[in-house]
Amino acid sequence: MERGVLGSRSCGKTTSTSFAGSTKHVQNLHGNVKSLQLAATGSSRLANTSPVLKKQWNLSARSSSADVVTTFDDAKVVSSSAVEEKIGVLLLNLGGPETLDDVQPFLFNLFADPDIIRLPRLFRFLQRPLAKLISTFRAPKSKEGYASIGGGSPLRKITDEQANALKTALEKKNLHANIYVGMRYWYPFTEEAIDQIKKDKITKLVVLPLYPQYSISTSGSSIRVLQNIVKEDSYFAGLPISIIESWYQRDGYVKSMADLIEKELAAFSNPEEVMIFFSAHGVPLTYVEDAGDPYRDQMEDCIALIMGELRSRGVLNRHTLAYQSRVGPVQWLKPYTDEVLVELGQKGVKSLLAVPVSFVSEHIETLEEIDMEYKELALESGIENWGRVPALGCTSSFISDLADAVVEALPTASALVTRKADSADSDMDLMHYLTKMFFGSILAFILLLSPRLISAFRNTML
Repeated sequence: MERGVLGSRSCGKTTSTSFAGSTKHVQNLHGNVKSLQLAATGSSRLANTSPVLKKQWNLSARSSSADVVTTFDDAKVVSSSAVEEKIGVLLLNLGGPETLDDVQPFLFNLFADPDIIRLPRLFRFLQRPLAKLISTFRAPKSKEGYASIGGGSPLRKITDEQANALKTALEKKNLHANIYVGMRYWYPFTEEAIDQIKKDKITKLVVLPLYPQYSISTSGSSIRVLQNIVKEDSYFAGLPISIIESWYQRDGYVKSMADLIEKELAAFSNPEEVMIFFSAHGVPLTYVEDAGDPYRDQMEDCIALIMGELRSRGVLNRHTLAYQSRVGPVQWLKPYTDEVLVELGQKGVKSLLAVPVSFVSEHIETLEEIDMEYKELALESGIENWGRVPALGCTSSFISDLADAVVEALPTASALVTRKADSADSDMDLMHYLTKMFFGSILAFILLLSPRLISAFRNTML
């Protein structure tokens, strides 16, 4: 049934001519990417920039292995009159394991990302060992989930189809562009797409994360990869780039979501009695409260816009929002999807329409977590009629709106330049490195000699 939902949103034949290659080099990926934040000077070139990203791009961060700090400079824009313009669009997405053997290394890449597991600076050298530990323990359960949806994630296939649909939509708007797909945690990695962009000699680039709402852990993480590349590569330091950071507020997206919801409501015998249940991917609460992640605010704003559109059409159903996919012992955004489903059943809700609002493609969290786990829980809790809105996929109105967003973003593209960091930065880097190595080694020693601590950690993560 779940794959039937996916098939209903088929995007057509996929070609690979516009996409980066996929030579496998798995677990050393994050070790080769240095951490850097950019110092902004002049006007921003991030469309719809959140306070978090503005803060991130305005910080001068230091790296023990870096000699440069990167800054924006609006004066250095490639002139279309001097160089024949060659437009590129980079679609950013999460990525997913394509086979069961890919699951553990995919999870390693996920948890090795410091934007996913945010360790204190002192202990960041433990990031990769910790990722290895967590991915090893979680792989068996995750493999069961992927096995239940056919043995792998369909995310790459769907994203390629969306890329081809976007290329066609742009051509209808008289814009010829090369479309690239860059995945954060699996093939084709963002770094591979970046290499292809350079080989194709793109002269202006629009970066479009396929996440409607901005979060540190999604769009923010992928943008950080771009920051590192810009810092190290003179080609990208001079390339005009425009980043569409979030786009949940666009009319095309809002109306496309309302269209899908309205269509699925019509399938119920009593549509007016159906509770519309928005389920969004969760993030740890500390991301929002301590790091200033705008994700929760944007999500709530997104739901209000969608429900406003529905009400303008006469759809007056009740609705609620909850967050799914929490991992580990820390507190995540509430309310939790599983708990709310039980509560709704206890309150006598009989008909429910699940809406995966963080996702524009079918993947493990829609096909397995929502369609199987949450559906079963809902029915056990007393909900009798269950429905689920499919992901947007290649819905024509949605793709057309993404094309409009790309066209609108092009005039804001501006180039980047780099400047040397001063010697004080390098001295401070060395002190930070020695300090964290000293205290981190003590922590590692304690952990290695404490089987009970390791056992407790394993129990919290499984």
